[in-house]
Amino acid sequence: MYKNFTQTKAFSGLRRCAQRPYDLTRKGALFEDDRLQKFVCRSPLVNLHYGTQRIDHHVLQGLSDMSRELELVEQFKALRRGAVANRIEGVESENRQVLHTACRDLFSALPCHPEATASAAGQLDKLASFLEKLDSGVIVNHRQQRFTSLVHIGIGGSDLGPRAVYEGLKCYGKEGRTVRFIANVDPDDAVAVLSQVDLSTTLVNIVSKSGTTLETLTNEEIVRAALKKAGLNPADHCIAVTGEGSRMDNSGDYLETFHMYEYIGGRYSTCSMVGAASLGFFLGMEQLKQFLEGAALLDEMAEEERLEQNIPLLMALIGVWNHNFLGCRSLAVLPYSQAMHRFPAHLQQCDMESNGKSLQRNGQPVASTTGPIVWGEPGTNGQHAFYQLLHQGTEIVPVEFIGFRRSQSGLDQTVENTTSQEKLLANLFAQMVALAAGKESDNPNRVFPGNRPSSLLLAQRLTPKTMGALLALYEAKIIFQGFVWNINSFDQEGVQLGKALATRFIAEISKRESDPDSLENYFLKQL
Repeated sequence: MYKNFTQTKAFSGLRRCAQRPYDLTRKGALFEDDRLQKFVCRSPLVNLHYGTQRIDHHVLQGLSDMSRELELVEQFKALRRGAVANRIEGVESENRQVLHTACRDLFSALPCHPEATASAAGQLDKLASFLEKLDSGVIVNHRQQRFTSLVHIGIGGSDLGPRAVYEGLKCYGKEGRTVRFIANVDPDDAVAVLSQVDLSTTLVNIVSKSGTTLETLTNEEIVRAALKKAGLNPADHCIAVTGEGSRMDNSGDYLETFHMYEYIGGRYSTCSMVGAASLGFFLGMEQLKQFLEGAALLDEMAEEERLEQNIPLLMALIGVWNHNFLGCRSLAVLPYSQAMHRFPAHLQQCDMESNGKSLQRNGQPVASTTGPIVWGEPGTNGQHAFYQLLHQGTEIVPVEFIGFRRSQSGLDQTVENTTSQEKLLANLFAQMVALAAGKESDNPNRVFPGNRPSSLLLAQRLTPKTMGALLALYEAKIIFQGFVWNINSFDQEGVQLGKALATRFIAEISKRESDPDSLENYFLKQL
């Protein structure tokens, strides 16, 4: 079994480095030895600029040594090739492979897991056939009208990832097509979404691996009732993405069904049919394949042994440095792109559900703090909300900025000799410098201490391929950090407990009575 990072030879050296980390506030520190030019990790789609982190070459060497000692890249390679990575030694656990990368490993003559990739390709072919029937008018509504809207029903990983990608790529959609999302079991969520669509020209995509997800099935029934009330047959409007053999894998209830697999966890499922069905409807197959290709390129990069040429590994280890050696407890992900406004919410789930663990893979308690609190909003909006805390608060919060040199739409306005996109990037760069260098002042209220670490992921433009790359980059980063902490990043027992208790409460509510001495009774009195 693998060990955690505190057991490595590199650990003690990194602890010594952490006692005197690189001082970004020192005069000339950001320009020393061409630091900003050298501390860049490049890829065809996105570059990582990390010269504003509190690291130097000694820290980078220590992190590289730790990576090799923990065999991080070897573990990632094994995962892609079918190792049972979702397990904990000596305790009951899911004991599954982790093969979400197979869903986009479609562009290589030698896929890492041929069987899983063949299954994914088969589902994509089925989706392509279905979308062709929609586009050609073979599948239409009862009035021979084509479907123009889709309502995606799912929760957690079946919602956040697909929603973030849809919002990020709205300007690439097929003309006249829209997707809306229902996730919360709050009935007002469903009612609000349904009020925005013409049900007669709307498809409904219900996503649940087990076919038993409470929130999803409840919302499905709300939508089916609305369809019936409108005089429509739900079976002519509903499609399903579910596990093979589940209750929802039923051609009689759905216009079409697509399969997701046990070896793909919800928060890593955006490239599977969980995201592909709705995104394919909106983007079309060619744009969907561009998205998958971008993700595949970053999966390949994550297998690069050299730290300085592996963006997800480098980001993961810098995150460990900030979290475990410098004591930073949270992480802000701040995309300077309004289209990316739901991406931090997806990363929040993917990271915190994966690495919010306290048990090692050997069944022993963890030897250190694990996953940070992850949060964020798009810039420049956030500058007028919470950046005050980032600059002068008592908590040091590392930042991962995401920026693009060009706008998506290409429509921009020059005012006072600069475009809006240039102003957006100027704000981003200014924040990085301000966080790092700080500012002295005779007025103590205007002192900015600096030494607030940040990195920048910079791409040319937010395209389907770039979006796929960013998604896969963060997935790999999160997985690498789980390996460092020696935890299972692929289960979610913390979710299961709340679900089980909610089921008890629902059972009590349905009976309209409860044991007067029970905990449930106390809360039921509040209804």
